[in-house]
Amino acid sequence: MAERVGLTPAAAELLRRLVSLHGPVMFHQSGGCCDGSAPMCYPAGEFRTGASDVHLGDLSVEGIDDVPVWMSGPQFEYWKHTHLTIDVVPGRGSGFSLEAPEGVRFLVRSRLFSDAESAELNGPATR
Repeated sequence: MAERVGLTPAAAELLRRLVSLHGPVMFHQSGGCCDGSAPMCYPAGEFRTGASDVHLGDLSVEGIDDVPVWMSGPQFEYWKHTHLTIDVVPGRGSGFSLEAPEGVRFLVRSRLFSDAESAELNGPATR
């Protein structure tokens, strides 16, 4: 089954550390510029999703509860044909995301879905 979102082993390890400090977490990917376009990690329930937000899926990470990943609706329209992989790199991200004090930041790597994946997730292509 095709999935819209995944994560790297390094991101999974960071999530385990963040959950040990803050409890269950969630991600939200907005369509802003600069840090606003990075996946933001919040304590579960701290960021309120709205009717226009899209639930991309839940990340399964050994040792912690599944981590829901959300995206703003307008951003989803641009990204609905891509698989997103949450990764972590050295550097400081936004002060609002939980990893900021850790000296690292989450980022999204993307790839286009295959035709089969896209059809499964988005329905058949129309021309």
